[in-house]
Parts: sequence; structure tokens; C-alpha cells
Amino acid sequence: MEWLTDLDWELVADSFWPMLKGGLTGTIPLTLASFSLGLVLALVVALMRISSIRPVSWLARAYISVIRGTPLLVQLFVIFFGLPSIGVTLDPWPSAVIAFTLNVGGYAAEVIRAAILSVPKGQWEAGYTIGMTHVQTLRRLVLPQAARVSVPPLSNTFISLVKDTSLASLILVTEMFRVAQQIAAFSQQFMVLYIEAAVIYWMFCLVLSAGQIRLEKRLDRYVAR
Repeated sequence: MEWLTDLDWELVADSFWPMLKGGLTGTIPLTLASFSLGLVLALVVALMRISSIRPVSWLARAYISVIRGTPLLVQLFVIFFGLPSIGVTLDPWPSAVIAFTLNVGGYAAEVIRAAILSVPKGQWEAGYTIGMTHVQTLRRLVLPQAARVSVPPLSNTFISLVKDTSLASLILVTEMFRVAQQIAAFSQQFMVLYIEAAVIYWMFCLVLSAGQIRLEKRLDRYVAR
């Protein structure tokens, strides 16, 4: 533990705000944008997945299989470094958003599909009985109930995405880990600064986990016991 006694606490203090700022202005916006778009994509894919139209269902299955069967880093590199070879060049931030959105869409689609299938069939029948169409029953009865079931796994996906955004530093997106790399390269204090970055990521995840618990408790109020 000698390194603790030799620790440059002034460097730790001076680098804390730049890294935190990088998280607040880079990591969090990137996470929110990717997760929001990913949820929309996931809902569409989930509905395609449970569709009775086989080609539509197969297309959704193929997408999910590709996303879940390939590394996120490879997906990121394909979009940022691969697309220019076919004439499509994107800036780092949009490339990261697209890659993370597609990744979230693939994983969250299965979560949403399972949540929809967990809703009792009687709910569908109840909707049809009072004159609702299939779409109305889905929107007004099934999806609200499925949303409550899907909160815990989707929250875990969101928290994982916060950490996964660090990969965006590899395509020069200015987020928290990129800031940590820049400071570490200048000061040569890699161990200290990377541990500090890990602590800040941990702080973000603790806050999000607390929010997840509050949301789950709030939704449980409307569940009949």
C-alpha cells in the first residue's frame, strides 16, 4: 500500500471536476440519447418478434441474434471505421449513438417481448370484450402492465450502458473516460486516474440504482395484493 502514501492528492482533486464534467456533459447525454432511441427500436423489434407474420418475426430474430452475438466494440468499429469504406462517414458522437442504440435495441427487445408475453391472456380478452381493437388493447392495457414488469431488467440495461459508453473513447468521443485518458497521458499517473474514473462511474451507478429502487416502489403501489 505504499502507493497510497505517495499518492498525488492534488492531482486527484484537480482532475475530479474535469472528469465529472466529462461524465455530465458527455457520458450521461450519450447514455440518455442512446437508451431513449434504443427503447423505441426495442419496442418495434419486440412487436415484430411476436408478430404472426413469419418474415417479420424472422427479421426481428435475425437482428437480435446479430446484436447479441457480436461484441459491442466490433459494432462500434463497424459503424465508425467500416461505413466510410462504402461512402458513409459519420462523426464520432453520432457513430457512438447509433452503435449503442442498435445494441440496446437488440437486448431490450427481448426484455420487452418477455414482459408483453407475461401479461395474462385474459387482459387481451377483456379489451376485446369492451370493444377495443388489437392496437388499443395493446396500448391501453397490455403495454402499461408490461412496462412495470420490464423496469428492473431495463434499468440494469441502462446502468450497463453508462459503463459501456467508455468504449466511445476509442473513437475519440469526449466523455468521462476520454478525459481521464487525456489527463493520465499528460501526468503519467495512469493507476490513480483510472481508479478515480472507476469511482466516478460507480457513483453514477449508485445514483441510478437508487432511482431504480424508488421507481420500482412507486410502480408497486398500483399492484393489487
